[in-house]
Amino acid sequence: MPIGPEVQAHIESILAHRFADPALIACALTHASFAAVRADSNERLELLGDSVFGFVVCEHLFVRYPDADEGTLTKIKSYLVSRAKCAEYSAHLGLSPLIVVGKGFSGSSLPASIAGSCFEALVAALYLDAGLDAARAFVLRTVEPHVDSAYRTGHQMNFKSVLQQVAQAISEGVPTYSVVDQQGPDHSKSFAVRAEIGNRAFEPQWGLTKKAAEQAAALAALRELGLAEGEDPEVQIFLDRLSPDAQASASASDAARAEATASGDASPSTVKSARAS
Repeated sequence: MPIGPEVQAHIESILAHRFADPALIACALTHASFAAVRADSNERLELLGDSVFGFVVCEHLFVRYPDADEGTLTKIKSYLVSRAKCAEYSAHLGLSPLIVVGKGFSGSSLPASIAGSCFEALVAALYLDAGLDAARAFVLRTVEPHVDSAYRTGHQMNFKSVLQQVAQAISEGVPTYSVVDQQGPDHSKSFAVRAEIGNRAFEPQWGLTKKAAEQAAALAALRELGLAEGEDPEVQIFLDRLSPDAQASASASDAARAEATASGDASPSTVKSARAS
């Protein structure tokens, strides 16, 4: 569908580029729920944009941190290009009210996954209309404010691993994670997951994927236990607040897990599903 001049001007201002083919903007803003056929939606652009976005971020990290190993760069890149971060970029740019969706959605209640997809689609639209240099400039303007903090904290801490370490230190076994709710259509569901340690259940947390929700649930549990402070990716963990015996057990557990990781052994993980209450 064609777009109005105000929407076009707003997008061109965000991207710092005047489009020769404004139809690319219209396509990037059109969700599959509205398009008459899926090929007219932003899904194809999203696919291309994901690759362009990932390449630009990876290249930037490779050049910026010449001493970082492959594992570190992979973690930071994965964080910066994650669907959750794309949704954050989209929200910062004010894209949600501009996305064209079908019945059942509204600009104020769009799932974050739709906003993130739109961001990637716009990266592709810019790439197709103006080339890689223009796409690179936009991506780096958007991502750069997040790069240093992500690097300093090594992407994001594996909160599930920390919670497992804590649970074993206080003799409560292995944490479990229950899916207690899910929302959205099949192609863009969000999940609510609750972490449990022994007989203690913590507040459920939402995520765009089950894995993301599990990480958020683990962090919420650590906060409730008084062992975590701050916002991701700058969360601080305070295992020294455990009792001396528990600290010793946590240290032993951490060492054993590191040894198992080095030898290729998988760490235990328990995930279950629960009906929403």
